[in-house]
Amino acid sequence: MVDRSSGYEGVAAEFVRVRSTTVGVGRVRDWAKALPRGAAVVDLGCGPGVPLTEALVAEGLRVYGIDAAPSFVQAFRCNLPDTPVACESVQDSTFFGRTFDGVLAWGLMFLLSAEDQRHLIQRIADILAPGGRLLFTSAARIGSGKDVLTAVESRSLGAEEYRRRLAAVEISVVGEYEDEGHNHYFDAVKETKAIRPTSPIVE
Repeated sequence: MVDRSSGYEGVAAEFVRVRSTTVGVGRVRDWAKALPRGAAVVDLGCGPGVPLTEALVAEGLRVYGIDAAPSFVQAFRCNLPDTPVACESVQDSTFFGRTFDGVLAWGLMFLLSAEDQRHLIQRIADILAPGGRLLFTSAARIGSGKDVLTAVESRSLGAEEYRRRLAAVEISVVGEYEDEGHNHYFDAVKETKAIRPTSPIVE
């Protein structure tokens, strides 16, 4: 049976023990503040909900969580009982059957196969409203390695391919930066298509 949690179900307790309560929080809070208060945001690979989903909620956003690890989802429900969460992989998720103003994928993209990453970018485009924002982490350089906790292979498609794949689905990278934990962020916005005025009818 395929482990859709990329090995994290087996190390859930260890992850909760070692996860920094501060790394990434400042960057995610800044991103959240760029969204309208009350905007709907989905946190893909939300884990136990602390500290990042919690930061989104604190900024007044309507947050939804998705994670493939049952142990994380159980912890999420304890940590954020008023926040909807689904135990689903991003490859198979229904995404609550709705669109979102923001999508966060922190520490997730590079855990997927190259094929799944490309497919997820398309799926994100399908659920992101025009003008909506996407924030995800992955190394800027093409490369692969072993995830520290799970020893599962991780891989980055590299900044050039991420930008190209996003542009193909009308999502533009507007910024890249790193946090204190050396996580590389891609901050992107889905295009808003202008409605062309109709030509006046000449009698």
